[in-house]
Amino acid sequence: MASTRKPTFKAGTEPRQSKDARPGGDSPEVISAQRSVEPEAKTSEKAAANGKRTGGASKTGKELSPDNVIAFPEPKKRRQRRLVLWTLSIVAVVVGVLIAGAVFSPVLAVRTITVDGTSLLTPDAVQKALSGLEGKPLPQVGEQEINELLKPLVQVRSATMEARPPSELLVHVDERVPVALLKQGDSYVMVDVDGVQLGATKDLTAVALPLIDAGVGTTNTELFKAIAAVLDTLPADILARMSTASAASADAVELKLVDGKTVVWGNAEDREMKAKALEALLRMPVDPKVPVSVYDVSVPRHPFTK
Repeated sequence: MASTRKPTFKAGTEPRQSKDARPGGDSPEVISAQRSVEPEAKTSEKAAANGKRTGGASKTGKELSPDNVIAFPEPKKRRQRRLVLWTLSIVAVVVGVLIAGAVFSPVLAVRTITVDGTSLLTPDAVQKALSGLEGKPLPQVGEQEINELLKPLVQVRSATMEARPPSELLVHVDERVPVALLKQGDSYVMVDVDGVQLGATKDLTAVALPLIDAGVGTTNTELFKAIAAVLDTLPADILARMSTASAASADAVELKLVDGKTVVWGNAEDREMKAKALEALLRMPVDPKVPVSVYDVSVPRHPFTK
């Protein structure tokens, strides 16, 4: 928009020759006109320049002052959450350091190995098998490692451990249970239900276990498995009263008591029920007038004697 301000005129100080100048006379004073810069334009240009130098201004051309910014306090929940996170982080680091120290500390090294639960084996035999654990920190010892070390001892079915800081390792041994004797040459070998040989003796009367008939053959036959399953079901006190065990077939297992009486068992089905029936028959009062020579539990719901 063109300015409405009237131009201002300033008197020139330098004379200028003119075509109308009279010869020999004084030249008249020449008047020149100059247009002044509008104040509003100058003000706008200065404001723009200041805005560029300060890095920003409001839409109205006014610069924001730091004194006009309001600082709100941090919410209480956010402050508490940050404090909890810091606390948990510190606790986790401390616990990690303590665990690492316990796992690798020589203070908790195994120095004593105690064994219980052995009857076929001696504690010394188990301790010797586990001697490689001595000096190892207790937290690094596991049951899987213990069972691996005890594998050469066939009498051990499994083992569990109990750490007793600072340096004692207690090992609970679960041994296999012998259920019968097998004759091998001049010796009698104790076997469990799986046919694992657990030891040998030359005195048949030294072990209160029934002798399995030699006609059964090796321990991986069906006859042996049927007889061993029956013997494994019997309570320890009744098993000790057995003299021999035989089977014409897997469905015709028979047992002989040390007093010469016969137990007709039948097949290996309903073993638990048959064992309870036999226990009840053996506890019945003996009538001298009615001697008993056979206990038949082949039908466990209807056992009888004759």
